[in-house]
Amino acid sequence: MTARILSGKVIADLIKSEVASEVSDLREIHGFSPCLVVVRVGEDAASSVYVGSKVRTAEELGIISEHLHFPAETTQEKIIAVVEELNARNDVDGILVQLPLPKHIEEREILERIDPAKDVDGFHPINAGRLTQGYPALAPCTPAGVIEILRRSDIEIAGKHAVIVGRSNIVGKPMAMLLLKENATVTICHSRTKDLPAITRQADILVAAIGRAGFIRAEHIGEGATVIDVGINNFSDAATANEMFPAEDLEKRLATIEKRGSTLVGDVNPRDAMEKAANFTPVPGGVGLLTVAMLMKNTVEAARVRRRLD
Repeated sequence: MTARILSGKVIADLIKSEVASEVSDLREIHGFSPCLVVVRVGEDAASSVYVGSKVRTAEELGIISEHLHFPAETTQEKIIAVVEELNARNDVDGILVQLPLPKHIEEREILERIDPAKDVDGFHPINAGRLTQGYPALAPCTPAGVIEILRRSDIEIAGKHAVIVGRSNIVGKPMAMLLLKENATVTICHSRTKDLPAITRQADILVAAIGRAGFIRAEHIGEGATVIDVGINNFSDAATANEMFPAEDLEKRLATIEKRGSTLVGDVNPRDAMEKAANFTPVPGGVGLLTVAMLMKNTVEAARVRRRLD
């Protein structure tokens, strides 16, 4: 069996096209464009790249974007004050505080200060609670993107057994709630789960979100499963690359390792997934591309709900 690749780019492009159309309608019919403000503190290199991508995508889709960048030594009190100012601005529809924050700033304290109606990352406890109760809520972007991949790839969810490896507040737990909403039977596995392969092999839909490169191997995957890889990790061991990557991808991966020192992989061993799964999201090129698209979708949704347009 050779798995069908589920392209995140194709689906992300569709979602962004839909968002651009909605933004155009809001501007022409209601006279405004949604506004997203991204707050970044410090000089984390990865955060700089992520924020740049979010701001550029917003502008491409017609969403007004602001990037507020503060030095690493900025106090927690200052960032709280900035968030509260953004909460009070009626023109701001979405607020995103880019993580990680410097160690002297408590992330939970900042995230809980964001107005839940503007919490386009979906991390506020009120949105998490509404999601758990099955009420309308702004859902975390990555799990919401996984649902879009499944739906738009015509993969049945209702009645299927979905197994999630990972229980984080950002992916694992909200992923479970969204799959339950779609009427899947859901199992969550974690570091204390006994005989993990015996459980994951039962999955019709297997979601890996643990942050360990290539951890999910053939022994974890049932024949014909749909495997969703949420992880993003660096892999630099050229000597074992042939155990990680399919033959058709190996030469390219080795070249990347030689040139850059590492290549991106997910939490699933792609060689094993391609051999055993029916459907597979690659890394890169899979779920990660949906995260920014869903952020844009959440921003438009927040704008509509705040103005009671739905």
